[in-house]
Amino acid sequence: MIRKAPVSMIMTEHVITLKKTDSLEKAEKLFKRHKIRHIPVVDDDAIIGMLSYSDLLRLSFADVTNEDENIVDVMVYNMFKIDQVMKRNLVTVSSSKSIKEVAEILAKNEFHALPVVDNNKLSGIVTTTDLIKYLLKQF
Repeated sequence: MIRKAPVSMIMTEHVITLKKTDSLEKAEKLFKRHKIRHIPVVDDDAIIGMLSYSDLLRLSFADVTNEDENIVDVMVYNMFKIDQVMKRNLVTVSSSKSIKEVAEILAKNEFHALPVVDNNKLSGIVTTTDLIKYLLKQF
């Protein structure tokens, strides 16, 4: 294991993003198509929030109705905008932050993803899955 290895070694660089004007329906399609659980919300290259798949699941009423699940989801999604659902005031890390420091932030705050920001621009995302894959390679 490299002592001070930077998070840039394990982060995802080509990040799927959303704009605050995008629909929640589009967000759900991106989550499912790319099999991801977190999508940064950006304004140009600057991150302004984070939407998680669990944020969308909290909005869904389909489990408590007899209606067609897709119809209910679309109706609920049309009631909200991304900037009403996304998390704000995010903790971010730079790409030079060590993997150990990032792991400590994830564990302490019980986060599952952190945006990687350099010079006020989104440069990647690091998730608990990235961290676990890195640790498994060490054995």
